[in-house]
Amino acid sequence: MKTDTASRTAQYMALFRALETNRPSGKRLFTDPYAFSFLTARFKIITQLSVVPFIRNLVYRIIRKRIPGALSSGVARTRYIDELLQQAVRDGAKQVVILGAGYDTRALRLGFLRALPVIEIDHPATARAKRERILKSLGHMPDHVRYLEIDFNEQKLEQLAAAEQIDLSRPTVFIWEGVSNYLSHEAVASTFAFMGSFAAGSYIIFTYVDEKVLRYPAAFFGGEKLLHDLRQIEENWTFGLEPILVRRYLDDFGMELLEDYSAVEYRNRYLPERTEKGYEFYRVAFALKR
Repeated sequence: MKTDTASRTAQYMALFRALETNRPSGKRLFTDPYAFSFLTARFKIITQLSVVPFIRNLVYRIIRKRIPGALSSGVARTRYIDELLQQAVRDGAKQVVILGAGYDTRALRLGFLRALPVIEIDHPATARAKRERILKSLGHMPDHVRYLEIDFNEQKLEQLAAAEQIDLSRPTVFIWEGVSNYLSHEAVASTFAFMGSFAAGSYIIFTYVDEKVLRYPAAFFGGEKLLHDLRQIEENWTFGLEPILVRRYLDDFGMELLEDYSAVEYRNRYLPERTEKGYEFYRVAFALKR
């Protein structure tokens, strides 16, 4: 994984959220007024022009051709994780930890999080860029959010937690989105072990890819092209799980699997009118620390 991978991935997700925010209010899945501030100049122009329906449809077609399924999967996944997060808070989570936060803006845009401590942990380059843009956008840093830095492949979360006095006894909801597929098996297991060290009643929301896409990408629409494009920019995917084995995998960390849906399922839930194919190998799982 290249050191700027998180930033690049975060940039595309911010673009998707900004485009969704520009859709008519009755049709959009969420509103993210902060996504625009994280975009490059080129993506800002694209987003501004997308208020025109013809241009918006053209932008959608270009994205679908370049990364089949990524846009619809990404915005549906955002809405789904928002709802899982709200459910976890309603069920007793007292703090939020976002691992590999990228340009995630949930701490700013979701009102129900403003009364909770939110801890964002990310690669130093991405974390610093994010702080700079938030400060420029808001004029101040939010009081309820802490922005911590770590390289997931090189450093231990336990050491960071001890140094920053993160409260492991407090029921916590974790969001770990768009990260595990770039890590080693050891780094993924270490991260689950860290989350498993928190109090019973904690929740884990995480994404992963079906490991079959790594072995046989042609089994999924757009899989071969995506993995080829990732190799070209040296951002290879290195980790996946077999969906049928996820429950057993989590059990080793004292976690109970509650939900595990593919992009097909959450896209059908939130965007039933879109028949777009692609990204079927991407999944969101929701687990409870026993």
